[in-house]
Amino acid sequence: MTEDELRSLIGRVKRGTLSRRGFVKRVAAVGLTAPMATQLLAVTGAAPAAAQSMPAYRPTRRGGGGPLKILYWQAATLLNPHFANGSTNQEAARIFYEPLAGWAADGTLVPILAAEIPSREAGTLAADGKSVTWKLKQGVTWHDGTPFTADDVVFNWEYARNPANATVTSGSYKDINVVKVDAHTVRVEFQKPTPFWADAFVATRGMLIPKHLFQNFAGANSRDAPTNLRPVGTGPYRFVSFAPGDLLRGELNPNYHRENRPYFDTIEIKGGGDAVSAARAVLQTADFDFAWNLQVEEEVLARLEASGRGKVNVVDSGNIEFIQLNVTDPNTEVDGERSSIRTTHPAFSDPAVRQAMNFLCDKNSLQQFIYGRAGKATPNFLNNPPRYRSEAMRSEFSIQKANEVLDAAGWVRGRDGIRAKGNVRLRFVYQTSVNAPRQRTQALIKQAAQRAGIDLELKSVVATVFFSSDVANPDTYPKFYADMQMYTTTMTEADPQTFMNQYVSWEVSQKSNNWQGRNVLRFRNEEYDRVFREADGEMDPVKRTAQLIRLNDIVCGSHHIIPLLSRPNVSGQINAMRTNLSGWDNYHWMIADWYKEA
Repeated sequence: MTEDELRSLIGRVKRGTLSRRGFVKRVAAVGLTAPMATQLLAVTGAAPAAAQSMPAYRPTRRGGGGPLKILYWQAATLLNPHFANGSTNQEAARIFYEPLAGWAADGTLVPILAAEIPSREAGTLAADGKSVTWKLKQGVTWHDGTPFTADDVVFNWEYARNPANATVTSGSYKDINVVKVDAHTVRVEFQKPTPFWADAFVATRGMLIPKHLFQNFAGANSRDAPTNLRPVGTGPYRFVSFAPGDLLRGELNPNYHRENRPYFDTIEIKGGGDAVSAARAVLQTADFDFAWNLQVEEEVLARLEASGRGKVNVVDSGNIEFIQLNVTDPNTEVDGERSSIRTTHPAFSDPAVRQAMNFLCDKNSLQQFIYGRAGKATPNFLNNPPRYRSEAMRSEFSIQKANEVLDAAGWVRGRDGIRAKGNVRLRFVYQTSVNAPRQRTQALIKQAAQRAGIDLELKSVVATVFFSSDVANPDTYPKFYADMQMYTTTMTEADPQTFMNQYVSWEVSQKSNNWQGRNVLRFRNEEYDRVFREADGEMDPVKRTAQLIRLNDIVCGSHHIIPLLSRPNVSGQINAMRTNLSGWDNYHWMIADWYKEA
C-alpha cells in the first residue's frame, strides 16, 4: 500500500464513506494490526484516541482473596520509579505507584489516575500537537491519606527533569512544560508538534511519587529519601516491608480509588534464584501464584507446564534480546571513568570486526534449540508494532564470511589462532546476567568466534547486580565495563519514540549523570540524532513511521548492536489465577484486577 493510498483511506474514514472496521480490514492486509490501525486513525483525527473500557472483573468486594505470592528471579533493589533502570525495580515500584494512564494489550491507553484519556473530541488534545490536557481523577489519596492533586503531577515533572537528581526518566520530561490549570487538571506543553504525547506521566516512566514526601530530597541528597525504599503511593497495595535483593511485602489499600479492588489481602514478591526454579515453583509445585519473565529453555518450560498445575502466558511485545559491541574502551580510564566517551574501542572501531561478530551469531539456532516460543530470531532492534518493522535488515550466520571479512581487513591469526592487527588482539570480555539461556547463548557464540580467530572471555554477573541501580558497582550493565554485553531491553509503550531514544547522543550513560542515561552503548551518530528529532515532531503518521524505521536501520546497520531475538513477555501462573497482562506496559500495570477463581 502506497502513502497516497493510505491517506486516501484515512480521508474516506473522516468523510464517513468508509467505516473504521472497513479501514482496519483494508490495512490488515499489509501487516498493520488492529490496535495500531486504531491509533493511526486517532492521530489523524479520524477516530477517538483510545478505548477506555476496563476488562471485566469478577470479585464483588475489596479483599478476601488471601495472599498473592509472586516470584521474581531477579530481585528489586529500590522502589523509586525515577531511579529504576531495571525491569524488576520498575515492576516492584508499580505495586505502589501509578501513572495517569497505562497501555493495554491491544495498544490502547487506559486511564488510571486520569479521569479520562485526552482526545480531540473532548478538546483536551490540541489539533496542532503542541499540548495535551490531563483531567485527574478526584478523591484519590496517597497511602498516608494526603490527597493526590495536580501539585503532585507538576512536582514529578520538576523532579524528573532536574539534572541534579540524575533520574532515568529525565528524557520524558526535560523538554516539556507542565502547567497546573486547577487542583485536578494539568496541561503538558510541547516545544513543537508532538505526535507521541502519551509519554510523560504514562506507563513505566509515568509513575507518580508524592510531592510532600520527596520535595526536600533533590540533588545531592536525592538518594537519601526514606521513601526510596519505603514507598507511599496511590496503588492497590500499601508498603509493609522491603529487603533489597530479597523480599517485598505489601498489604491491601483499604482506600484504593477503584471499587472492589484489590482482591488479595496481601502481596509478596520474592526475589532471587533462577528462572528455572521460578518456573518450577509456579507450574509444577504451585508454591507461588505467578512467576515473572520465564527466560527458560523451551524444553524445560514445556515439561514443567505438562504437570497441569499452571500455564505459561506469552504476550506479544517490543522487547529485544541483543548484544552490544562497546563503542568506547572499557580498559582505559579517563578522569576516573572507564568506557569514557573520550575513548574509542581499539577493535570495534573497525567496522569489519563488528560485521564479523554479526556473522558469528546463529540466531535461528537460539530460537530453535534454546528459546522456542520465548524468542523469535530477528535482524531488527525495533520489531513491534509490525508497521515499524524494517524489511531492509538481514541476518546471516556464516563463519566463512566472518573469516573473509577479517582477512580482507588485515586481521591476521597468531600462533595461538587469535587474530591481531598491530598491538590489538581480538580477545573480548563478553558479559551478561546469570541465566541458563544466556549462558548457553554465550557458549554458542564463543564456539563460533573461536573458528574465526576471536577469543571470548565469558563473564556472568548475578542478575541483582547486573541490573542494579548501584552507581558504585562496576558490574552493572549501564557501566558497560566489558567489550560486549547481552541483555533484554523492554519496550513499555505501543509507540517506539521513547524506545528508540536509547541511541541519541544526549542520553549517553556516563559518570556525569551517575550512569543513568539510557544510551548504555554510548552510540553517537549525527544522522540518528537528526532523524530522531524529526520523528519526534512529525505529525504525518506515514512519514513518521518511515523515520522510526530509519532509526532502526542506522543503529543495526552500524553493527554496534546485534539483535538476536524478538522476545514476547513470558510468565507463568497457577491455573486459578486470572491476570490482566500487557506487552506494552509493566507486568503489574493493572495488578488491581488480578484475582483467583474458586
